[in-house]
Amino acid sequence: MSAERKIGALVLAAGASRRMGEPKQLLLYRGRSLLRHAAETAAASRCRPVIVVLGAHAESLRGELSELLMPRTVQVVENSGWMNGLGSSISVGVRALAAAENDIEALIIMLCDQPLVSAQLIDKLIETYERTGKSIVAAEYKGTMGVPALFHRARFAELMALGGDSGAKQIIAKHNRDLERVSFPEGDIDIDTPQEYERLQATTADERSLVQGN
Repeated sequence: MSAERKIGALVLAAGASRRMGEPKQLLLYRGRSLLRHAAETAAASRCRPVIVVLGAHAESLRGELSELLMPRTVQVVENSGWMNGLGSSISVGVRALAAAENDIEALIIMLCDQPLVSAQLIDKLIETYERTGKSIVAAEYKGTMGVPALFHRARFAELMALGGDSGAKQIIAKHNRDLERVSFPEGDIDIDTPQEYERLQATTADERSLVQGN
């Protein structure tokens, strides 16, 4: 990515994890918390800067990012209105990113509870944007489009206007003619309940068994 083309990343991690019954941001995946894993994944991609939006449990979560904060690899912003829903966290994050980098060209929105998102996938979203010039590049899974997704700055105002539980999907749907898709079948795996986390752990254990068996 050339110096004049800046593409940032927003990692959304402000929710209260009510269905989980404990902060899901701290659940372990491959030896790291979901929060740390998501932040490191974004930092390993071409995105700069990387901004993590915290809200509920913010004080207990900051420690997970301390090593990434010191070299300024990752920046943290806090959404004091996190209880108002996902849309408010997107709005806060986009405003912070735009304020920090006034020449930002685009941003990628990702969630901390999609553990199968990789730096390679994030970079593929960027590469697809550069190749097609579309203002939105979204992950496609199970017949729908969603995050992680890239948005050109032409869509920033709409993202900042979000509120309540309205997420980026409504903006993706609105601009279907200016949308490019990147296949990501694992995108429907997110961790909202203890049962979903148990399935993730079982899958990870199976992968370890296969590696050890080889």
